[in-house]
Amino acid sequence: QVQLVESGGGLVQPGGSLRLSCAASGATLDYSAIGWFRQAPGKEREGVSCISSSDGSTYYADSVKGRFTIPRDNAKNTVYLQKHSLKPEATAVYYCATECSGYGFGYWGQGTQVTVSS
Repeated sequence: QVQLVESGGGLVQPGGSLRLSCAASGATLDYSAIGWFRQAPGKEREGVSCISSSDGSTYYADSVKGRFTIPRDNAKNTVYLQKHSLKPEATAVYYCATECSGYGFGYWGQGTQVTVSS
């Protein structure tokens, strides 16, 4: 069974940086697209970024373009979400999943809380 575990969340000041990790067991992530999603209090879940399995192409939501990247380390079976210049509106629970659509057809982690506040 595939399990995804997110880590790296926490409290960070506005303008700061944070790196989230999505580690997998039970499957090799380099054969799967991996998406990062977030859900802020009172808001719907939204897609943040995604990396394909075929050619490593990436997608970023407009709100994070230029500030977030989604590197993957196949040797560690881990995909990261590197975040820079964080804004308070980035406060949310962040999830990784073996899908980019967000429809829920893939495997999902339990989420990690990110709070951007001074």
